[in-house]
Amino acid sequence: MTTKPVLLIHGGAWAMPDQEIAAHERGIANALAAGYSLLEQGATAVDAVEAAVAVMEDDETFDAGRGSFLTQDGRVQMDALLMDGSNLRTGGVACVERLRNPIRAARLVLDKSPHVYFVGTGAERFARQHGMLLCENMDLVVRREQERLYKAQAAELAGLPDETFSGNLEAAIKLQSHDTVGAVALDQYGNISAGTSTGGTLNKAPGRVGDSSLIGCGCYADNLSAAVSLTGWGEPIMKLVLGKWAVDRVAAGATPAEAAQAAIDYLFGRLGGYGGIILLGPDGQVGLAHNTPRMAWGLQTPNGPQLGVTRNPG
Repeated sequence: MTTKPVLLIHGGAWAMPDQEIAAHERGIANALAAGYSLLEQGATAVDAVEAAVAVMEDDETFDAGRGSFLTQDGRVQMDALLMDGSNLRTGGVACVERLRNPIRAARLVLDKSPHVYFVGTGAERFARQHGMLLCENMDLVVRREQERLYKAQAAELAGLPDETFSGNLEAAIKLQSHDTVGAVALDQYGNISAGTSTGGTLNKAPGRVGDSSLIGCGCYADNLSAAVSLTGWGEPIMKLVLGKWAVDRVAAGATPAEAAQAAIDYLFGRLGGYGGIILLGPDGQVGLAHNTPRMAWGLQTPNGPQLGVTRNPG
């Protein structure tokens, strides 16, 4: 007996302006098509998650791969994680600067290394040794992000409040996007997987790692509970180990929809954090929630695709 495949993805949760919606919906649609076509052909959940996330890394719309936010010194530094819920095998990379698709490097770590996590030049060396081509960091930099960084640093020099790290989160989510991307999938064999990829936060200190590539924080998958991917402000998510918190609620009997909303409520109630979450159970039930003004997401089942940019009425 085979399971009906499911693919659920997100493309960031933030105060997305109207003019950004169409680009996000196109990117989500392309990622859904790439990932779900593999599931229909009998590929694994890990395959589908990797493919969907890679499409969004290649799309300049999102804060992942090309188009990522820039560090204080004007470079791209990216993090990614991929996890197989059938056996808990995991691959992660962080602070990589010369890989077009960090999620594919994470897949190599998952498949080919006894280790779980590589960072910086060590991650790039491992990826190159296993067939990935390295690129120049400037190949990942886009003009939009250079201008965004210049604006943030000019405000800082002028003595204006640094809305990114001042604790004024309401202002922060209006000034910058949180376009971290992620996907969770269920394949016909009944296995689930999760993946997350990001360029981090605007004007971050070089070497900063957020929640996205940390097991149990921005990503987690276990056939005995659920698969999860998060987006948003990483520091509060890390402090709460929010991904594991959410899948544990599913294991304890909550539906993914209930656990997703509970996680976002906990994030805000405990630390005043903002973000979004997608959850998928091994029975195919899904949940998503966010407390940002908007969140980009997409879902595909045998009944067809659904996608949109959800508005939070609150």
